[in-house]
Amino acid sequence: MGVSATRAFPYSGRATAVVLRPGDERFGVPSVAVPQLSVADLDPAANLDALGERVAALPDRVDVALFPEYALTGFVADGRARTVALDRDGPELDRIRSIAAAADLAVVAGYLEHDTCDDRLYNALAYVSPDGDTTVYRKRHLRGDEADVVTPGDERVVVETPAGPAGLVTCYDLNFVGDSAALAADGVDALFVAGAWPAAHSENWQLLLRARALDGVRWVVGAGRTGARDVPNASETVYAGRSAVVRPDGAVAAALNRGERDLIADLDPAVLAEQREFIPVLDTIERHD
Repeated sequence: MGVSATRAFPYSGRATAVVLRPGDERFGVPSVAVPQLSVADLDPAANLDALGERVAALPDRVDVALFPEYALTGFVADGRARTVALDRDGPELDRIRSIAAAADLAVVAGYLEHDTCDDRLYNALAYVSPDGDTTVYRKRHLRGDEADVVTPGDERVVVETPAGPAGLVTCYDLNFVGDSAALAADGVDALFVAGAWPAAHSENWQLLLRARALDGVRWVVGAGRTGARDVPNASETVYAGRSAVVRPDGAVAAALNRGERDLIADLDPAVLAEQREFIPVLDTIERHD
């Protein structure tokens, strides 16, 4: 049994997919989109415009649109980061709520968050449902000079989605098998992964997405940043792109290279059930639910 209606669409500023209607074979199966994009570092207004345009161009059947790490703000590891950090209750997140409501889908996007209570910065990933409910995950595992600016989060986060309970994961978190096992114990059916993986290590990104799908027997959707960071007085980074949807058996169902294109895939619950029967590792895990 495979993934039906799984295609990568070139971004053209309008919906290009055939929309499934009641009575069609795949109607009712949750669908996820990864509008792969580059990010304008230190320019939230430009990023919000790009995100809104990409969401508006998606087919009506999409239930969740997943964007990369720091999609709303970009990032540099110096004092300029604080000037673009967002309040989760501020106007930028309100605009994401409006975008989600207008498109009748959930938007998942990363951003640099300023916590007004402790005055710290966090690498945040927001899941915004069409009704405006917002769940935020703060990246737990920081890497490199990110730790000079950002405070690590201290909680794993699971959110209810059209594809079932999903764990929110950011980039380097993929390397930590203990977190993967804990999310399996939480009973998640999917991982939504926001990444900004360097192009030089793109094979690691692909391998870890597949590993995290297989070790928890669940769908994994990875949104990779593409393009490059080219900011004065900051290290230049070329990003991998390579967004992917991975099946619960670890096989790549659909993937992109580095183009700014839309990856759209169905997360068929029948595929999940079949693979969990075939690979019953969850039967021996002490569940948290």
